[in-house]
Formats: sequence, C-alpha cells, structure tokens
Amino acid sequence: MANTNPNWVDEFESKGYAVIKDFATNEECDEMKAEMYRVLNELEITAEHMAVFSSSDEEKFEASKWDYFFKSAGKVRYFFEKDALKEDGTLTVPKDRSICKVALALHWHNEVFKRFSFSNKMKSLAHDLGYKQPVIPESVYLFNNPGSGAHDDHRDGTYLQMEPMKLCGLFLALDDANEETGCMWFIPESHRKSGDRRLGADASKFTPCLAKKGSLVLIHGLVVHKNNNNETNEPKNAYTMHLVEQEGTTWSPDNWLQSTEEFPFTPLYSN
Repeated sequence: MANTNPNWVDEFESKGYAVIKDFATNEECDEMKAEMYRVLNELEITAEHMAVFSSSDEEKFEASKWDYFFKSAGKVRYFFEKDALKEDGTLTVPKDRSICKVALALHWHNEVFKRFSFSNKMKSLAHDLGYKQPVIPESVYLFNNPGSGAHDDHRDGTYLQMEPMKLCGLFLALDDANEETGCMWFIPESHRKSGDRRLGADASKFTPCLAKKGSLVLIHGLVVHKNNNNETNEPKNAYTMHLVEQEGTTWSPDNWLQSTEEFPFTPLYSN
C-alpha cells in the first residue's frame, strides 16, 4: 500500500520536490523491469537504429539522437548508448546494456506500464496535488547503465513551458537510487526563484535525494535538479513520467512536445 500521507504535499510545495516511500510494491517494480527486459530481448536492430546511433562522430551522433527523440511523441522508441552500436548493426556490449532509455509512450502502448500509469494510486496522487484535469504527455524508461546517466542541472519547465506552471515530474525508482548509483540532486526551494528560468546554479546548494526501490520522487517543474553517472557495475532502472494540469493553464506552442490529433495528451482520470 502506497504511503499517501498528505505531509508530502507540504514538502513538495515547500522544497520543490518530495519522496513518497513504497509508492510501488516490489512486485510492481519487478514486473516493470521484467517487461522491459522481455521487450528488449525481442528488439530487432533496424536500419533506422543504425542510421541514428551508429555514427562515431560525436556531433553527428548527438544531432541524430535529438532529432529522433523530438519525433518520438506517441511512439515507443529505443535509444542506444553512444558507441554501443556499430555501423554494421552489431553491438559492442550486451543488448541489455546497449540501451540508455525507451521513450515516449510506454504509458499508452505497453499494458504493464499502462496499468501502473493509470492506476488508482496515480489518480489519488494527482488529486492530492490539486489537479483537476491531469494528462500524461510522455513517459520514459531509464536504464542508467554503469558509467552513464548523468544530466546537467536543469529545470523541466525550461523544456516544457506552461502558464501557470503546473508540471510535475515523476521518477519511480525500480532500483535503489543513491549517491553511488547516480541519484538526483536538488536545490531546495529553487522553484520559488522562477522569475529567471535560466540557470546559474550554486553547486554548494545541491542536496542528494535518496530513493529506495519503489519510492516515487515528485519534481516541481521549476526546481533545479541534476544527477551524476552511475558508478556501480549494475544498471539503475527507473520509470519516469510527467503530469500536466490542463484546467486553467496554457501549454506553450513553442514546446517541442505537443498534443496532436494522432496522439493527444492522455487524460489520467478517464483511463
């Protein structure tokens, strides 16, 4: 049973992030991991994968990767680690270590992830946040393979802009997230200093956010956060989503991710 003590709401509003322990059961975490590795086992490397991810030129690789990402709305796509895929389609590492993430619509196209994403406890969470018409615009499965997974400090609301800011990131730890495995680090209360959404983060203010398996980390759209590489020998799996309130808000037309007739942002309460 998830710990839905409303105290986390106060923490979230005060600090810009919060951790709900035991939000998912061990069985739910293991089911999602098993499903993802089942899907990976059946994945066939295509000419498209090779065209996007096999370049040894770092600039070309990055450009191709982001173009592929921006065209992934409403789809389930597989993103290879740099140097994991050769131009002839062979892998330099085992397949389960070759993928860095799977995005962007697992929550809709895969029954295991869909069941969790639209579960009653997820709806209760959105209700506790005060959301009236929440939607899920995207979801990402992260592997955080050994030696990878770092992200520079940022605010999610820089990339997914809306007014007023009612964007909440959700990070479900399918494995323990700690300093060694590359947990997230936050600057508490930085969401309150949102007048300038550019960053000039003071590194000394970052605080590690430890999340045991099954914990859900809530991330305000304007809180500054980052994470480091996974320094262990095992992946640190996580399932992530964003919740967006549609009632009384305006989604920026400049956002790279848009609701379309083909794949509208998915309502949480009615699914």
